[in-house]
Amino acid sequence: MTTRTLVVLRHAKAAHIPGLADRERPLTERGKRDAHRIGQELAGLDLRPDLVLCSPSTRTRETAELALPGADITFERDIYEAYADDLLMLVRRSDPAVRTLILVGHNPGVHELIQDLTTRDGDSGFPPGAFAVIETDDEWAGLDSGRTVVRWSPKEH
Repeated sequence: MTTRTLVVLRHAKAAHIPGLADRERPLTERGKRDAHRIGQELAGLDLRPDLVLCSPSTRTRETAELALPGADITFERDIYEAYADDLLMLVRRSDPAVRTLILVGHNPGVHELIQDLTTRDGDSGFPPGAFAVIETDDEWAGLDSGRTVVRWSPKEH
């Protein structure tokens, strides 16, 4: 049995700019700093993605590019405004050879995905820049549950 690792990452802090479309909202300066910190944390955990699936919004793109420099990022328009079930379907379509997958998206979908996979009670939320590392023995195609091995948030660190 092979363990697979799913990292679910919410984009870092984004600006609210009147008149700017939601998809185009960039990261704030704090968001950029947090994205770099995310990358340092993931590197410290020795998590090197075989696949990065990312929403095409500006804030998710910037988060992924700053946190995962040099990674091959696949932008999936279906991640934007996706529900947890939609995100799970995307993950389930991943190549079986992928061992570490990073999904970069938005709340509430990413938070609900974590809850659905880990059935975590008393969840404290999932702020901008937070990530959860979930390990599973399931094949991607049959992903149904996992265990949270790390949960990180810039607000807590």
